[in-house]
Parts: sequence; structure tokens; C-alpha cells
Amino acid sequence: MSSVMGVCMDEGTECGKAEDVVGSHVEDAITFWAQNISSCNDLLKLSCVLAEACPRAQAAFGKLDFNKIYGGCFSEDRCWYRCVVQRMINNEKCQVLYIDYGNSEIINRSEIVEIPENLQYPSVAKKYRLWGLRLPADQNLNMFDQGKTFLGSLVFEKAIKVRQKAKQKDDTILVQAECEKVDIGEEVAKAGFAEKYRSPGSTEDVEKREDAVQNQCKKMRAPAQLWVNKPGHALCNRPRVFLDPVAAPARNEVFAGNRMILTKDKTPASAPVLNRGLACVRDQNLAEENDIFEEEKGAHRKENLNLLRRQKELELEVEHLKGELQIINQEKEASRKRAEHLEETLHKYIGTKMRDLAANVKVLKEIRHAKKSAGFGEQLSQAIKLVTEGNITVPCSLEKLQKLWTEYDLAQEVIRLCENVDERDELITKRNEVQQNLYSVVKEFILEVDQLFICERSNMLQELSVSLEMIYGQVCEVNDSEEVFQQFLKWKCAKIEEFIDIRNHTDAALRILTDLFSSILKCFDLSSEAFSDIEEVPGNVDEALKEAELCICKELKTDLTFKKEAEQWLNRTPNSDNLLSIKKAVKSLKAQLRWKLTEKNNTEESDDYSELEITRIKEEIAALRNKLLQEIYREQEEYEKLAYLVQKWFPELPLLYPEAGILSYMNSGGLLSHSLERDLLDAEPMKKLSTKRPLVCSEIQDQKVLLKGYSVDVSSEAKVIERVAKYHRAWDQQKEKSSLLQLLFLLFCKSDPLVYLMVPYYPGASLTAVQADAPLTLEETLKVMKGVAQGLQTLHGANIVHGSLHGNNVFAVNRKQGIVGDFDFTKSEEQRAAADTMVIGTLSLVSPELKMGQPASPASDMYAYGCLLFWLCIQNQEFGIKEDGTPEVDAVGMDDKVKSLILNLFRCDRLTAEQVLRDDCFLLADAIPVPSQLGEEHEPPKEHDSEKTDEEEDAVNSEKNAVNPTQ
Repeated sequence: MSSVMGVCMDEGTECGKAEDVVGSHVEDAITFWAQNISSCNDLLKLSCVLAEACPRAQAAFGKLDFNKIYGGCFSEDRCWYRCVVQRMINNEKCQVLYIDYGNSEIINRSEIVEIPENLQYPSVAKKYRLWGLRLPADQNLNMFDQGKTFLGSLVFEKAIKVRQKAKQKDDTILVQAECEKVDIGEEVAKAGFAEKYRSPGSTEDVEKREDAVQNQCKKMRAPAQLWVNKPGHALCNRPRVFLDPVAAPARNEVFAGNRMILTKDKTPASAPVLNRGLACVRDQNLAEENDIFEEEKGAHRKENLNLLRRQKELELEVEHLKGELQIINQEKEASRKRAEHLEETLHKYIGTKMRDLAANVKVLKEIRHAKKSAGFGEQLSQAIKLVTEGNITVPCSLEKLQKLWTEYDLAQEVIRLCENVDERDELITKRNEVQQNLYSVVKEFILEVDQLFICERSNMLQELSVSLEMIYGQVCEVNDSEEVFQQFLKWKCAKIEEFIDIRNHTDAALRILTDLFSSILKCFDLSSEAFSDIEEVPGNVDEALKEAELCICKELKTDLTFKKEAEQWLNRTPNSDNLLSIKKAVKSLKAQLRWKLTEKNNTEESDDYSELEITRIKEEIAALRNKLLQEIYREQEEYEKLAYLVQKWFPELPLLYPEAGILSYMNSGGLLSHSLERDLLDAEPMKKLSTKRPLVCSEIQDQKVLLKGYSVDVSSEAKVIERVAKYHRAWDQQKEKSSLLQLLFLLFCKSDPLVYLMVPYYPGASLTAVQADAPLTLEETLKVMKGVAQGLQTLHGANIVHGSLHGNNVFAVNRKQGIVGDFDFTKSEEQRAAADTMVIGTLSLVSPELKMGQPASPASDMYAYGCLLFWLCIQNQEFGIKEDGTPEVDAVGMDDKVKSLILNLFRCDRLTAEQVLRDDCFLLADAIPVPSQLGEEHEPPKEHDSEKTDEEEDAVNSEKNAVNPTQ
């Protein structure tokens, strides 16, 4: 409720301050209550909190405090709202004011309860009074009600803009109000329900005068029910408009007409009785004619307004058509220019093509001549001869190179450990200087090595490779220098073969083109006496020109040296511009999606919405949500690139770009996403399954997912992220082969101290659910439990103890694939292992050493694994329990190999997960195929009607939804 309180406690009133509000209650013609539009979500959350807390809250006993906020049950909808006591009617009834909406009513004292301290904050709704207006002193009850109704038509459940002018002692704010660019105060004054005054004087005088008028009207009015509108009626931030704005002027004139009729009805008391009767009949006829005239006048005015609006629409449409016509003319002109350019190009096509091809051939000749002069092939032969025959001393530059490389490593580590932003630029500059020196020494080393024989050179390159691996990572494992040279020679030969192949293709293409031109010369040689057949004229000149151009360009782009690329890399520093650009796109899509969701809610709440409109909005919401998810996946990919650069080359990136959140992404193992929010998903709350923590179901990329909410604070948040990241890294080593439940995303909730974990949804796939629906056969059991053993091996290999392996946290997907579910990341392994859910039937899954107080370990996980395997194999057989808590395996009937495995899992020196995977019974399971019909997914088991404790109910809920139970 922190965000709710932050909004509600902002009661400061500044002169001239403007805000957008929604009218919630009207007291008289110039006084109304309203809520800030931005408090929509806060009111929804407050309603949920009150609905949960008030039914269980303590009733208000003793003398009621008029300055205290209580919870009151509204008589119309029987929902709970915050209220204050205004006055006591008697011992059983009292009048209360619903502070978040402004209306009041008389309720029984038994319907008032105490609410927690965190809900004792100021009201959401504020009381406003129109600036510069006051109620007439001689106003009667009928006029008071008409004025109240008139102001309600202007402000009730409508978005209005108020500009604050002053504030009275009772916290009533004097404002100037507008609705759709219409001054509400002016409308009330025009209608005659309030009068203006030039010199308002002090706010106290105005307040006393207005209170006196209101009290007079209240005395005049007959007793009536005190509430006007129910409290929870104006929650949406885009209120519905029930009154037609076009009919507002007509409505004002009707009010004015009514006042005239009331004036005419006053007949002098001294007139004769007969004359008074005739006057009454005449006045009645005049009133009826006046009403008809006013109705016709309002209809004509409305029709005129409609015609004017239609005229404006037609004018806009004409302007739009003119703009489209202008665009079409521009496109037509551009198309004409392109056609002229194309025609001109066609006239010069052959000449242009031949000229470009001749220029490329000239460049290619120069490059080939330069490479031929350098003796590329001869240099390689000489290098091979030097490798086999030569032998000289170590280069002098090697020691300098190693020293600089050590200095470079130290500079990188200092940047990685730096936490002071002010020092980062200086450290990066020093690192770059060392990098430039290192690059210079490497070039010096290479030049010196070029003068050595290859045998000695290979030794130096091997030593250089060790230094390179310290920075760039290991490329390949080698045993001696000869293998290094052979691999280098193999790579060089492959490059040369590729280059020669490209060159041969170029020569072939040019040869074909030359032959074609020779044939063309023969065909058009008039001096030749031989007659050529028309079929001999070549027709594929265009193809030959295109092939020759492609081959020449490919050869020109091929380069066997990497010096230019190395220099470019040396002077280039990555940045987070691409990531921030993606984040900006995500932010824009999120804003669009929120508007569409609000539009959908407002449309569904309106009285005259259409199904077609709702369907269109839902389609737009689905398209926006898909675009948002695509951008979030792009953001994850960009984060992966930056995280790799931070680990390998640029440890300073988190210091240079703290707004990118690179470190938080790396610390969460790549799961944390600040762009994904729970409210933006089409999430379906699963209230029956959320007994211990919030649980919702949604769909992402055609995959059903569950969002499990964990309550965290500042101290526990880091531990939860660390445990989640460690589990995810264990899964990431083998992906689907790890047999662990995948973690998809880790996201926070902005309004609550919750962290949500997104996992795949396997309905009805837990072992408990499967056994209750259609028990696994022996072959299916062995296939599933082999996958479970693989999952435990993955966790234990990453030094993770599961501690929560039970029937509701192991899944038999398609009855043949065993998956180990995730655990409660807010608890330690000892807390998970000691939970009440570590039972299945009458069998405890807690190992004997855990019962004796020893810490959880991989061995305790293997004991729980053995109990699950024993429970699956015995089906409904009875069994006994030994003194140490282990079941009597020998007394039940099952396969001998499986029984031997279970006995080895119940010993003190239990088998490890790796040893279990090599057991003979799992080799037997691999040889037996599972029938195809058993691979089909089963319906989730129906819930049995029985009374359950909190833990039992939570466990049953989890087995139906393929999540681990809240412990």
C-alpha cells in the first residue's frame, strides 16, 4: 500500500495548481467531491485490501472517535469502504461519511469495524467549491434540488480540470472547474442556481454564508436517505459520460424556463376567486405551450448543432482528400522522374556496365600484380623450410610482451573492482594506454618473429598463445609446438584454397565474357566473306556480364590479412545505445498497451457498448502485447552481448552506463527483466490456488505459464535473486537435458513488495495428480524417475540441495518425461527439507539424518527420491515402517532390480544421482518402448470434496497446477 499512501497523503493546496479529477458526489449547486484521475489503481487496490481485512476485523466498541478512520459496510452494494463518524443518531445508529467518495449515510453501529494503522491516511476524494459563486439566500428546497441535479449533470463521473484558488479551514478547496472546455461555474451561474459576488472577502465569511444556506435548505427538506451515489462507483480513470454535451444548452434553457413558470404561477392573493381560476387555467395553458415551445426549440438547436458538426466533418474530409490528392500527385511526379531516369539508364546500360567492369578489372590487375611481386606462395614455402631446418634464440621482445600483458590484466581487474564513478575515466584511460603499448609490442614481436626460423617461431607463438588465452580465452588444446604449426598451416592452406577458388571463378567468368565478345565480332564483321548463322549469335551476354561483375567484386573483398580489422577493434569501445533504444521502444509500447487496457475497461463498463468494438480492442491489445514481448526478447539478447563484453573485454561498461542495469541482469543469471510487468500480461488470478502466495496464469508466445509471487524485503531480495540465478545457471548448462523446470523470467511488482517468478505450466502433471488419475505403469515409472535422477544430478553438480522433492514437485510430462520442479527461493535448504509437505500418503520423505538435526545434503535428496520410487512401485500395497523411519521394502512385492535400487537408496551410504542413472533397471526401461496412447496428456484430476489443512490444501493446489507448494 506504499504507493496508495503516497497518493492519498498529498493534500497540499497551492494557488493556481491545476489537476484532473473525476466527480464522485454533489452536495449542492456549487459544492462537489472529486477524486484525482491518477488514483484509479490505488482505489482498486484499497478496495481489495478492505475486502480482505474488514470481514475479519474487530468491531468498533465503546465510544466512537470522530477523528478516527473506520471501515464501514455500504448499504447498497454491501462492500467495505473507509469512513469517519459524523454524528451519533442513537446507541444503535450513526451517520458516517465515506471519505474516499464524499457521500454519507446512516448505518448500524455493528457495520463499523476497526482498520489497520497502515490504512489510516487522508481521504482520496477532496471537497471542492466553485470559486466566486454562492447560493442565493432566498433559495427554496425545489431550487436547491434542481441546482444539485444540474451540477451533478456537469461533474458526476466526468473528467474535469480544476484550478485551485484558495482553501478554507474545513479543507474545502475553492476552484475554477472546466469540463470539455466549458466553465462549470459560468454554467451554474447562467442557470440561476448560484449568484456571483465581486468581493469574496475572507474565505471564513464565504464559508459561514454557504453553510448557513445549506443548513436552511436541509431544514426545509423532508427526511430522506443520506446516500446519493455508492462509494465505489467512480473508480475508473476515464469516467463514462452519461449526458449528451450537445443537449447542454437546451438543458440550461429548460431550467431557465422552469424558473419563469414558477414566477408566473405567483398570483396576487387579493384577486377574485373566479378571476384566479381563469388565471390559473390561462397560466396552465401558457405553461404547456411554453414547454412544447422549449422542447421544439431544443430539438431545433440540437439539429442545428448536428448539422454544424456534420459540416465540420465534411470540411475535414475535404481537407483530408486534398492532402491525399497532393500526396498522389507527388508520387505520380516521383514515378515519372524514375521512369525518365530508368529510360535514360537503359539507353546507357551497356556503356555504363562495361565502364564499371573495366575499372574493377584494372583494380584487380594491380592487386594481383602486387601480391605476385610479394611472392605469396614462395613465402609460405620458405616458412615451411624454416620450420623444419632452422633453430635460433628467443626474441628479445617476448619478455617485454609478457610484462605488458600482466600490466594489462591488472588494469582490467582494477576497472572490474572499481565502485567509484569519479575514478572510472582515469582508470579507463590508463587501461587504454597499456592497450596501445601492448599492441605496439605485439607488432614488434611479430616483426622479430618474422626473422626467425619456424621451429623457434612456433615455440614463441606457443608462449604467445598462453598470454593470449589469459585475455581472449582458450581457443584449442595443444600438446606441443608441432601441433600448433600444423593447425596454423591447415588454416592457412584452407584460406589459400578458398582464395584460389575465388580467383579461378573470376578467370573463368572473364574468359567466357571474352569468348562471347569474340563471337560478336565475327557476327558483325562485314569484311569477312563467311556467312554466320543467326543462331550462332550469343544471347547470354547479360548473364556473362553479371557473373563477371560478381566474381570480380568477391575477389576484391577477399583479404587474407587482419591488421585493419585489429586496428578497428582496438579503437572501438562498445556502448549501450542499442539497449537504451530498445528500452525506449518498450516504454512506448507499454504506454500504448496501458491506454488500450484502460479503453477496454471503460468500454466494457459502458451501458451501450458493442461486441464488435470489444473484439477490435482485444485484437489491438493482443498485437501490442506480442510486439512488447518481441522487444523484451530483443532486450534480453542485447543484455547477453553486453554481459559477455563485460566478462571478457570491457569491465568498465556497468560504470559507464549505470542506467542500463547490466550488473542486475548479470547477478540474476539473465532472468531479471524490469521491462516485463505483471499488469501488462493477460493474467488470470487463481484465487483458490493462492493460499500462501499470489499465483496467476498467463500465456506467452503460445505457451501457458505461471507467475508465482514471493514476498521480499530489502534484505531477502538479494538472497532470492542469488538462489534463482544459481538454479538457472544449473539449468542453462544442459537446457532441456537437465530435467529441471525452466525459469523463464524474474520480474518485480511496482505496487507491492513482491517478486514474480515465471515458469512453464504443466496442468495435472505432478506425480500426486497422475497417480490419483491414472497410476503409472512400471515402465512409465522407470522412464519418469530416470529423468528425476538426471535433474538431481544437475542440481548436485552445481552444489545445490533441492530439499523439497515430493510428489507435488516432480512432474511426469506426457507420462514419460520426468522433470524436477523448482523450490521456494525465499527459504534455505534446511527450511525446505523440514516443511510439512515432505510427506506422501503415510510415508515421510525426510531422511533419518535430517530428523536427527543434521543439515540437508544431496544424500537427503536421494532418500526422498528413493521414497518416491518406492511409493510409485508399491501402488496400493500395505507396508510397515522401521524404527529408523525407513519403510520395510522386503515385505512388499516389486521388481527385484528396482527393490535392490531402493534398498541402496535407504542405506546410510546412499547412491548418488550419477550412480542411480547407471543402474540396471533404468537400462531395462530404455529398452521397453512406451505405448503411444500413454504419451497423451491426461485431464487434470478433479478436486475431491474433503476438509484440508492449509498445508494439505496448498499441496493439492500445487499438484493440479504443476508448481511446487508454498511451504
